[in-house]
Amino acid sequence: MADTLEFNDIYQEVKGSMNDGRLRLSKVGLMYKNSKTGKVENIAAADLAEGVWRRVALGYGIKLLTRAGHVYKYDGFREAEYEKISDYFKTQFHVDLVEKDLCVKGWNWGSARFGGQLLSFDIGEQPAFELPLSNVSQCTTGKNEVTLEFHQNDDSEVSLMEIRFYVPPTQEDGGDPVEAFAKNVLSKADVIQATGDAVCIFRELQCLTPRGRYDIRIYPSFLHLHGKTFDYKIPYTTVLRLFLLPHKDQRQMFFVISLDPPIKQGQTRYHFLILLFSKDEDITLTLNMSEEEVEKRFEGKLKKNMSGCLYEMVSRVMKALVNRKITVPGNFQGHSGAQCITCSYKASSGLLYPLERGFIYVHKPPVHVRFDEVNCVNFARGTTTTRSFDFEIETKQGSQYTFSNIEREEYGKLFDFVNAKKLNIKNRGLKEKSQGAKQPYDDYADSDDDQQHDAYLERMKEEGKIRENADSDDSGDETDESFNPGEEEDEVAEEFDSNPSASSSSAGSDDDEAEKKKKAKKPKIVKERKPRKKAEGKKAKDPAAPKRPMSAYMLWLNASREKIKSENPGISITDLSKKAGEIWKGMGKDKKEEWDRKAEEAKRDYEKAMKEYNEKAPSDAPKKDKKTKTEKKTAVKSEKGKSVKSASPAKTPVKTNIVKSKEFVSSDESSSDESTHKKESEDEEMASTPPSSNESGSD
Repeated sequence: MADTLEFNDIYQEVKGSMNDGRLRLSKVGLMYKNSKTGKVENIAAADLAEGVWRRVALGYGIKLLTRAGHVYKYDGFREAEYEKISDYFKTQFHVDLVEKDLCVKGWNWGSARFGGQLLSFDIGEQPAFELPLSNVSQCTTGKNEVTLEFHQNDDSEVSLMEIRFYVPPTQEDGGDPVEAFAKNVLSKADVIQATGDAVCIFRELQCLTPRGRYDIRIYPSFLHLHGKTFDYKIPYTTVLRLFLLPHKDQRQMFFVISLDPPIKQGQTRYHFLILLFSKDEDITLTLNMSEEEVEKRFEGKLKKNMSGCLYEMVSRVMKALVNRKITVPGNFQGHSGAQCITCSYKASSGLLYPLERGFIYVHKPPVHVRFDEVNCVNFARGTTTTRSFDFEIETKQGSQYTFSNIEREEYGKLFDFVNAKKLNIKNRGLKEKSQGAKQPYDDYADSDDDQQHDAYLERMKEEGKIRENADSDDSGDETDESFNPGEEEDEVAEEFDSNPSASSSSAGSDDDEAEKKKKAKKPKIVKERKPRKKAEGKKAKDPAAPKRPMSAYMLWLNASREKIKSENPGISITDLSKKAGEIWKGMGKDKKEEWDRKAEEAKRDYEKAMKEYNEKAPSDAPKKDKKTKTEKKTAVKSEKGKSVKSASPAKTPVKTNIVKSKEFVSSDESSSDESTHKKESEDEEMASTPPSSNESGSD
């Protein structure tokens, strides 16, 4: 016989709703996992008291009764599996699996039998129907009548609201049978009554969902939220999970309680109870129980007198009462070092926490998605800006969650996390680029495919370059005014011609007409360009000035670049920068201190050099001012000379010599009118000389 038996598509009834899941039988007991909520129920083999095999609507089912009186029912078995399951129960659990059918007569009179947490209405020796008393929310009595009301489940299509039992009076004087019936129901029913004092009370806690300030009274079997407007009573049996999540600012903490079924206020359902605490809040807590009772009930998990942070006290008390583990973030760290990612879901902004077994979004509306119910994930480009992206999650049930406006710096961290968890990544970005159409959800990419990762980063890099180029084009108005397509090349070739003899030799050739065009355009171009005005508005950078010091990271990167390349052959520049950033972040403080010290030394050397440079700078200022005045006067006179001489088409070399003379005169530091007239007369003499002698004169 096999050590374990596993069955898929097994249904469990939860308040009128049939939830599917998986059942596994092993030597230690039974384990059932709900496919919808992921909740796991364990029944130890030693706790089993009775097992019943019977025919139900979904085939065949098993009803199990434990020694503590709890009842579990699982449906969806096949008739042929009876012998295998019966032998396993008898061999491993030492319990006989008895066959017992339900009564189908349809009578509405019979006898009520209470067994554990189950009310069985029997007709003869067979049960007609059974009511789990934990589903009863209210029990009221009347004359010879008992009315039961039930908790509602939003997932059930048809719900049982209430049922009434007529209890005939007895001839004996043994008491009222109606009161005895109601007492048996209330002893096992999930009727929340605030009887007695609370174990402890937490005053004025900030609650995000439902919103407000609430006093939380802790009772042995339920949690009471008392606010100014609403009150909520939450049984511990409805608590599914507990989460303790640090806020991104590292000064606050979220304590999240997952509920199934949710608490209700009108048509609003709250599946999560979210409390927000400050890390600085401390509390001294005294439980309203004796030390012997605390030790007996909580077995060392709690003490009568405790003190510490408020969020630690609340989470510790809830963990002991609910008897469930508290989930905290795992090893994920975002770009800023936080364990969460800032994003938006629907219309609100919140925080997305990648956990070890799922994702949880806080806070409006809260979302929890487990990895085992994820069908695929997708990294999509943001619709509003290129500086962000969207993270989409599609579940196996067909639900889709889109978390948008995530900073692109978080892309690499989130991609690596999803890849490590081996979730299916939908390669939608590359498909749309090649085909121009949205691909169906059946097309997935490999979880270890890095092409989408690299493609996205490269796309972001190219768009950044385009924006930088656009910003540099708009940096100065003078550049836009003097830009004339087709004329800029002529101007550059003429001003910085290093072979004027070649230009003069071609004057009599077929290029005379082109030279005339250049000469006609030249005065207009020189006049529209305003380089001196731009130089006056913005001081040019002095190449002799000391260079700024490098940061500690850049000093380390320059020293470690070759080592990283050798350890990762063929690595691209983008991947090298990313790899270097990860290594730098992972370095300890002791290793970074060496580079911080070098950066400080470089900064001190830079400040010393700048001080010496600034001390020398004032002596050069008058010369620069004189040079600027000379340039202005020379530019005006050069413009006048060119406008007169450009009227004669026969003197082509004059144009080139004037430009060179202007350059020559502008480089002189003399600002007197005498030197200016002298240079102008030299220009006229040079205009009448041959090109060969003119070349040597200008040099």
